[in-house]
Amino acid sequence: MNEIEGRREAAVADASEQRAAIATEPVDMAASAPHAAVEARNGIAEWIVTILLVLFGFTTLVQSYVIPTPSMEDTLLVGDHLLVDKLTYAPPGRLSRYLLPYQEPKRGDIIVFRYPLDISTNYVKRVIGIPGDRIKLINKKVYRNGRPLDEPYAYYKAPYPDYYRDNFPSFPNVSLTDSARDMLQNHVVNGEVVVPPNSYFAMGDNRDNSSDSRYWGFVPRANIIGKPLLIYWSYDTDTQSLVGSSPAALIRHFEDLAQHFFTRTRWRRTLMLIHGYDTDH
Repeated sequence: MNEIEGRREAAVADASEQRAAIATEPVDMAASAPHAAVEARNGIAEWIVTILLVLFGFTTLVQSYVIPTPSMEDTLLVGDHLLVDKLTYAPPGRLSRYLLPYQEPKRGDIIVFRYPLDISTNYVKRVIGIPGDRIKLINKKVYRNGRPLDEPYAYYKAPYPDYYRDNFPSFPNVSLTDSARDMLQNHVVNGEVVVPPNSYFAMGDNRDNSSDSRYWGFVPRANIIGKPLLIYWSYDTDTQSLVGSSPAALIRHFEDLAQHFFTRTRWRRTLMLIHGYDTDH
């Protein structure tokens, strides 16, 4: 028993010495603090890089756009907020052309593009003619390559006729841009506008109230940004509220949103998909 008790006392003494050594060993706080700071900075940097990649990917593939004018009514309304697919019409790479769904704009597609007269402004219209097509209007009816088009999306709201607008191409009764005059002088054959290479003839669905290719000419292929995918939000407002950039206009717009968000939001149009119309069939 004395031998066992002696062993216990020795073990206790050893443990006590070890605890004392641990307790009295100095801790290098100065060395551990920088390490923790580095880990924190690395974590923040990883999150920043991740967020930037997500944002870059989103803005590269998709762009938001709001309809400010009634030129595409009743397909798209003033106050419709769209998501635009920027990938489909993007220039394909040597390898990506086999992996991604690139395509050229087709007849009947709705497109978003940089306005040829001011590339800082984006327009949305429908493709009526692709390169090589022959376009004319007779009493508002569109003919392409000699055949009348079936256009259930087109609306005619003006109560009065307009010869140039309704019978195109013809002698203009309004002041035209240089590009439109060039179109009438150099791209009309046998009473039809012939769409040149790398260009498109585009019109609004609201045919009586649309600034389109009849008035400013063709859409260059390089100006086309993408095609609308869906309406993510639609708010019943007017053009002035959307295009006004003065502080007073912005204040009025936000006051209107605060007061009428729920009653003027067009809930039935939320997440509505946007499709082109195959005018070839």
